[in-house]
Amino acid sequence: MLERSGTRPHTVSMAKTPKRPRDTNQLAHMIAQLATGELDDVKTDDGKDPAAVALGRKGGLKGGKARAEKLSAQRRSDIAKKAATLRWQRPQPEAAEPSEPQPRRRVLKTPRGT
Repeated sequence: MLERSGTRPHTVSMAKTPKRPRDTNQLAHMIAQLATGELDDVKTDDGKDPAAVALGRKGGLKGGKARAEKLSAQRRSDIAKKAATLRWQRPQPEAAEPSEPQPRRRVLKTPRGT
């Protein structure tokens, strides 16, 4: 049996307060304050280091190109051939056998009020 810890499981990951006000007037006021510099942008603390996030994003953007440049043409060709072979070895879904056509049911329309 599962133990209850006092918190509801569907609310564990939810933020306690919304990032932006839901009321349109409050949102408009906040946008005006942001535009004039009276208020700094609301930032959430998600526990991630901004420098690490930037580095990770940078690496993700150049990863495929950098790998392709490092590989020789022969090695790239070998990788592509292996991938194609595995794709073609995968079992193909069997085509459904043609079944006998089902008779159509006719709907009889009756006049209303009878």
